[in-house]
Amino acid sequence: MPYATTATLTDRRLSSPPRALQERLESLALTHRVPGAQLAVDTGTHVLSVCTGTADAATGAPFTADTAVPLGSVTKTYTAAAVMLLADDGDLSPDDPAALFLPELRALPQLTVRHLLSHTGGLPTGPDSDTAVGTTFSRYLAEACTPRDTLFAPGAGFSYSNAGYVAAGRLVAEVTGMTWQDAVRAMLLEPLGTVPAFLGDTAPARPTAAGHARNTASGRVRTAQQNLAPVEAAAGGLLASALDLAALGRSLVGRSAVLPAAVAATMRGPEPEADPGALADAWGLGVALFQQDGRWWCGHDGNAQGTSCHLRAEPDSGVVVAFTGNSSGATALWHDLAEDVARLIGLRVPTAPAPVHRGRPVDLPECAGTYRNGRTEYRITLDPGGSPTLSVDGDRPLPLVCYPDLTCELVDPATGRREPGGRFHRDPATGAIDRVQISGRTARRTASV
Repeated sequence: MPYATTATLTDRRLSSPPRALQERLESLALTHRVPGAQLAVDTGTHVLSVCTGTADAATGAPFTADTAVPLGSVTKTYTAAAVMLLADDGDLSPDDPAALFLPELRALPQLTVRHLLSHTGGLPTGPDSDTAVGTTFSRYLAEACTPRDTLFAPGAGFSYSNAGYVAAGRLVAEVTGMTWQDAVRAMLLEPLGTVPAFLGDTAPARPTAAGHARNTASGRVRTAQQNLAPVEAAAGGLLASALDLAALGRSLVGRSAVLPAAVAATMRGPEPEADPGALADAWGLGVALFQQDGRWWCGHDGNAQGTSCHLRAEPDSGVVVAFTGNSSGATALWHDLAEDVARLIGLRVPTAPAPVHRGRPVDLPECAGTYRNGRTEYRITLDPGGSPTLSVDGDRPLPLVCYPDLTCELVDPATGRREPGGRFHRDPATGAIDRVQISGRTARRTASV
């Protein structure tokens, strides 16, 4: 696999550590079979950018500091920032009913703009992109956001929802009179110095990267087709570089005039009842919140088809760290690389929620049942030994390990490694388990086993 490498630095005092970081990025990219990646670190006094590899394995185009990668859900932070800028201008309030702007949501009168941005509206994830292709905004919202499919009362829990950000993007369009793309370009991208690039652009104005997947049997890397439906653009349709994400991060910690300091602080504030489980330690308005060594970092993670992108920013120090990679294996690369960044800047960068010491596992036979999030079915059954297993939409069941506080971990059958899974919830009135949250997405119980 051909690799081109570049390293840039605006402060020569750190010339030696960046070279080591460049070599480490190259090594990890080879280890994790990632065609191309970029890391940007802004300490407040200098900016470091290192990148390596190819933007597209099929063409061999180099991955440069300007290469824009499909950001996946990091797009949501831009959408939330656009909404909050409209609020700062007095065009709306975060506590306005969403139906005030989107009549498709009038059956959910308690759902607010704040609920949309913080994933606390009880909305389902939404249909998959293949199903959503060709549908209109009105049909999408009318079919995905119904009282029948709500997972809990607005403001009473957390469930990560693309549908909520389809609604937020539509709100931006309704208030500004522009498309979401034009609005986010004018309000954020151009002021931040980011050359706009969106999924579906037929002639992008900058170099872009393809996503990649690896065949586990042959080890060969192939390009992955992006399949995001046009109506989902506000939830995942933006492309950017790690340097572009660093510019967004500076605005989130008050180091840029693009977001007024009060707006940035509001976005970083943890929302009540927003417990994202395995996704983060808390959630604000469009940003995930991570706790590390007594510091609270904000940011977001995103995965498109065959890409992995991450942003972390710490308000007190002003440090911003951003990463883009064009392979699904880049998530593991990011986790490994964060340790090297910590040695460079003297701060540990959180890549996942803080670990929880839960005590000894317990049997939880009452968790067995069928749970639903929109069209997605979560089925929990007990194996012959009485231990629970989880299957999503009929996929191969994965073992679950449950704890007294109702949290659970997923077990990789191949390695036995435990990963944070989520938690069960009890109905306050009956005490019965009525919901499960897996990887930040809540499903409501529909039947017992």
